[in-house]
Amino acid sequence: MNALKQMQYKILKGSLVLNLVIIAMSALFLSKPLPFIIGLIFGASISALNFVELANTLNRAVLMPPAKAQSFTVIKYFIRYFVMTVVIYVSIVAPYINVIGTFLGLISIKLIILVSNLFSDKKYFKNIFSRKEDESSGQ
Repeated sequence: MNALKQMQYKILKGSLVLNLVIIAMSALFLSKPLPFIIGLIFGASISALNFVELANTLNRAVLMPPAKAQSFTVIKYFIRYFVMTVVIYVSIVAPYINVIGTFLGLISIKLIILVSNLFSDKKYFKNIFSRKEDESSGQ
């Protein structure tokens, strides 16, 4: 499995784990968790499909001439946003789907990417926790 597919798999697995944790917490703390869980599954599945489609779009666009790649990626971009709009609209209109659950499902992959990139760099944390007095200023 190449590095790109491994990264996709890792992010999708992390999103699944995050959504399962949110489902467990909602089952424990909400009085009627079913609409929230349905919304979460609905949003997370569409988010995962959009993520895989984005990867496929980028893989195909790299092999195209620049002008064709630009128009191809813009068209795919608007298609993905149209799908997101339809998902949010269906979530708002349907009484059996919770809007907040759908929203959390839609952003779950983005949260996993942010957290995995933020916490993977040890130098970043060293810079945060190092004091200015510790740095040699030449004085």
